[in-house]
Amino acid sequence: MADGLAFSCNCGALRGEVAAQGIKTGTRVVCYCADCRANELYHGQPDPAPDPVDLFQLAPDTISITQGAEHLKALRLGPRGPLRWYASCCGTPFANTLAKPGLPFAGMRSDLFQDKADLGKIRARAFIPAPGKQARTKGGGAMAWGILSRMITARLSGRWKDTPFFDAETGKPVAEPQLISKAERAKLYP
Repeated sequence: MADGLAFSCNCGALRGEVAAQGIKTGTRVVCYCADCRANELYHGQPDPAPDPVDLFQLAPDTISITQGAEHLKALRLGPRGPLRWYASCCGTPFANTLAKPGLPFAGMRSDLFQDKADLGKIRARAFIPAPGKQARTKGGGAMAWGILSRMITARLSGRWKDTPFFDAETGKPVAEPQLISKAERAKLYP
């Protein structure tokens, strides 16, 4: 894996690679939250419930899109939520980022990679449902440490500007995020 790890959307029109450093420093996480599930459903993917959505958290500067960048689009499930990037060619959910590039974070969907095992073992389980109780997270410390250490490294090195999701000059998303309507959103949450 010295050269990195290839990824693609479901139809193959959007392709790229995560640098070996991104794989080495990334954190594989599974998320049970309603928003991750809603994002899958919005894009016509199979309902993951009761299973989680498998994500790989990494620094955006380690992601290179080599083909089909014009297909990269974004949406928001609510006015203040993260940007949820997808491949418009086939509707494949791609990654989640924060709304501004100054806090460099990406959570790529693990299904984009041919073999999820190449991403390492699952280090955290987020928003695990517990009937009658508040959802809990296992491995939250490892997940938080990974996010913070990657953010700090990217900020100090200046690499936070090297992202496929934001314009380096303006700091604006490369695609205007679509905010889905309240009616659309209501259909996604059971």
